[in-house]
Amino acid sequence: MENLNLRHLYYFWVISREGSIARASEVLDLAPQTLSGQLATFEGAVGGRLFSRERRQLVLTELGHMVRSYADEIFELTGQLSETLRAGPEHRPLSLSAGISASIHKLIAYYLLHPAMKLNRPVQLECRTGRTEDLLLSLKRKELDVVLTDRMPQAESPERFAVHPLSRSTISLFAAPELAEELKTGFPHSLNHQPLLANATDAPYFEKLMHWFNLNNVRMNLVARVDDSALIKVFGREGVGVFAAPTMIQDEVCRQYQVALIASLDEVTDQLFAVTRSRKLAHEGVRAICEARQGIFER
Repeated sequence: MENLNLRHLYYFWVISREGSIARASEVLDLAPQTLSGQLATFEGAVGGRLFSRERRQLVLTELGHMVRSYADEIFELTGQLSETLRAGPEHRPLSLSAGISASIHKLIAYYLLHPAMKLNRPVQLECRTGRTEDLLLSLKRKELDVVLTDRMPQAESPERFAVHPLSRSTISLFAAPELAEELKTGFPHSLNHQPLLANATDAPYFEKLMHWFNLNNVRMNLVARVDDSALIKVFGREGVGVFAAPTMIQDEVCRQYQVALIASLDEVTDQLFAVTRSRKLAHEGVRAICEARQGIFER
C-alpha cells in the first residue's frame, strides 16, 4: 500500500476494540451503515477480510490480528503525543543528544551534563562516547546537539564550530596505596623506571604530562595503553602501574578505586570544552551546560 488511510485504520481499530460495528458507531458518532462501508473500503485496500462473523460476533482474522497489532502501537503513540502537546512547553520533554570524548572521565562527564538535568522540565538525555573527530562529524550532521571534549577542533577543519570553555583542572598521579607511599619519597625522581599506565586515546593532558616528565628528567616505563578511563584505574588499583587523572576528581578516584594520591602537578592541566554548531545557543539544555562554566572544578 502506497498510501495507508489512517482514518480507516482508526475505524477498524475502534471496531476491533469494541467488538461490534454497532458499539463502535456509537463511540465514533457514525451511522452503522457508514462505518460498515468504511470498513469494507479498508479491507479492499489491505487485500483481505479483517473480521469473520461467529455467532453474531466479529472475530479478527489472521490478517486482522496483524493489522491490529500495528494499530495498537500507532494509536498508543498518537495518544502519548496528544498528552504531550496538551502540556505547556515548559513541561514537554527536552531531547538532548551529547557526544563525549572517550578520554574524558565519566564522572567529569556527568558533572558537565548535570546543569542540563537540573532544568525545570523533563530532559530525555542520550549520550554517545567515541573519538572526538567522529563525534564532531555527527555534530555536523545534526545527529548530536553538543560535543564535550578535551581537545580543540583542528584549525584546518572546513567546518566552523563554536567552542565554549567549560573547566580546567590540574593533573594528579595515582597508584596502589603501597606503591604511592613509596613514590612520595624523593618525588619526582622516585618515578624513574616505574611502570606507567597511559591513556590510549592520546588525551591532550597526557602529552603535557610527557613534556613535564622530560623537563624533570623522569623516565618511566610504559607498560600499558588503556582507552577506558575506568579500566585504567582498575589496573592502577591492582598495582600494575602509575596513572594520571584530573585533580578535580581525586577524592572520588581514591574512594572508588581504592588508590592513593602520589602528587598533584600544577604545571600539567586538563581543559574541557563544549563544541556546538553555532555560537548562538538555542537549545536550552546546551545553553545550561555552556553557561555553567563549572567553576567549582578549578583545582
